[in-house]
Amino acid sequence: MINVGLVGFGFAGKVFHAPVIGAVDGLRLTTIVQRSGAPDARPAGVEFVRSVDALLDRAIDLVVIATPNASHYSIARQCLSAGRHVVIDKPFATTAAEAEELIGLARSHAKVLSVYHNRRYVGDFVTLQQLLEQGALGRVAAYESHFDRFRPELRPGAWREQALSGSGVWFDLGPHLLDQALVLFGVPQAISADIRIERPGAQADDAFDVTLHYPAMRALLRASMLSAAPGPTFAVHGSGGSFVKFGTDPQEAALRAGATPDEPNWDTEDPAMFGALTTSAGTTRIATTPSSFTHYYANVCDAILGQAPLAVTPEQALAVMRGLELAVASNRQRCLVPWGSA
Repeated sequence: MINVGLVGFGFAGKVFHAPVIGAVDGLRLTTIVQRSGAPDARPAGVEFVRSVDALLDRAIDLVVIATPNASHYSIARQCLSAGRHVVIDKPFATTAAEAEELIGLARSHAKVLSVYHNRRYVGDFVTLQQLLEQGALGRVAAYESHFDRFRPELRPGAWREQALSGSGVWFDLGPHLLDQALVLFGVPQAISADIRIERPGAQADDAFDVTLHYPAMRALLRASMLSAAPGPTFAVHGSGGSFVKFGTDPQEAALRAGATPDEPNWDTEDPAMFGALTTSAGTTRIATTPSSFTHYYANVCDAILGQAPLAVTPEQALAVMRGLELAVASNRQRCLVPWGSA
């Protein structure tokens, strides 16, 4: 049994980590760091402490970091130096240089280091992967991925909306879309970006259009906080047909509602939300292949035990960090930036 300590019990810790860890055989969440306030929901059998130092005084094998982005590097460095395996909620850090240092530290201590790119384990993405592997779309010419929301009001007290390093929607949602594109198509030749503020009075970016330039394809990554009518989650067009999928994976809504991944049919998707595959033969609804965020943590568990290779490697997460930084540079310079310039 691998004892897990969770640093941070805000939205990410409560919704995306604690219940998922609790549903994975071989992992036992024993301790949570909550630096202030009283926990409003205590997972059974879990001790709460006030500091990372107190956490590291306990018999913890794996530390999961679900704190504000600017603190990822320092906490991960402390935990790796203390000889713990580490999972960091995305993004990896606030700079690629910080990420590279953490990778070196993990290697020197022979510890597993991974980043929680859980959107590899959503049903619509898995379904798209399968279609591409089957060649159902032929040669892909255009890939579009959206992460749209409608939140016109500002949240001035939220760290993600403050003018801080690693804040803003690009560092919040961009890692998900970048990681998915890199998994599907690999590293692009270049990147161009428009990262902007759309809501009056906002202090951090709240929308982006980022294009990954491949030799014979473009991958467009988009997000906005002013999308009352969200665009397609995926729209992929190729020489053999198109696949278009609307709607968000049901796991987040289920977790928000208090469901857990060990419950039967906990995140079933409405068939009305299935994606559409259109070819010369017509249009067919494609049932979404079920997936689960638990697959991520099950793999981390197996990797720690030496039973499987790590699925989300730190090197892959570093590529996402480079993409984040290159997009910021492209937006600032208002030009196309070669990927190799990272």
